[in-house]
Amino acid sequence: MRPVDLFDDGLPVLPDQTSDDTDHGWGEWRGGDDDDARLIEDRPPHWG
Repeated sequence: MRPVDLFDDGLPVLPDQTSDDTDHGWGEWRGGDDDDARLIEDRPPHWG
């Protein structure tokens, strides 16, 4: 038996968000907030 300090302020046991739960983790990276160019490029051809 050893004493366990329950009020240890060390590293968190579980992080709030994992790295694979981000855009970068899914292989997406946003360079800025302007998505207009990307939306125009990704629009379907029949939207002419």
